[in-house]
Amino acid sequence: MKIDPKKPADLSVQIAQSIRDAIISGRLIVDERLPSEAELSDQFQVSRPTVREALKRLAAQSLIRTQRGATGGAFVNRLSYQDAYSQQITTSTLLLSMNAVSFETACEARYSLERACATLSAERRTADHLATMRAEIFRQAQPGLTDEAFCASDVTFHRALVDGAGNPVLSYQLAGAVEAMQPLMNMITFTARSREEIIVLHNQIADALDRRDAAAVDSALVDLEAYTRKLALDVAKQRRKPTE
Repeated sequence: MKIDPKKPADLSVQIAQSIRDAIISGRLIVDERLPSEAELSDQFQVSRPTVREALKRLAAQSLIRTQRGATGGAFVNRLSYQDAYSQQITTSTLLLSMNAVSFETACEARYSLERACATLSAERRTADHLATMRAEIFRQAQPGLTDEAFCASDVTFHRALVDGAGNPVLSYQLAGAVEAMQPLMNMITFTARSREEIIVLHNQIADALDRRDAAAVDSALVDLEAYTRKLALDVAKQRRKPTE
């Protein structure tokens, strides 16, 4: 593992990247103990605080874990998809909040990915997935439900559809699409949306999954995407009115 002290990037970033590359390539395996801070400091020719900062970066990415005591130290973590969900959501949220993608692009990606789960979810969804979706539909219909609570329920509903596919890779990929993009869409469109129309479409999706009808699930998602796009256009038109 090496770094280039002449590079402008922070040395702790370079060290973290070097160790990360070693983990990904398999040169450092799961549960293997990393060299001590002193050993890493000698190896990279940097101060121990710089090494410590690099290790903090790796721990924040769940790539390593630290243990105290005589047999302690930093160890390569066994990363699970569940552990990685939060990072996927955080990254997607940052990209969207910084306007790296347009609403149309996010909408297209979010529904295209979710529709990719339709067939598998219709085949593999469990009674628990359906129960979650039905419970959220019931919650969404409650009078006095705040917009924030409706948004959270909306996310939980679609997360159950995605998880119903029974594929952790798809669930990971859609963690950002559903839990980052969906709140953004709700935030933009909530002033124009009809909860009743959304609930109707959610019922269509749940009913189709109950029948294991993948084509009907896909069709309802297409209708939901079209409705979401229309809401965004309506909001944009409404915002332009005062200046016209």
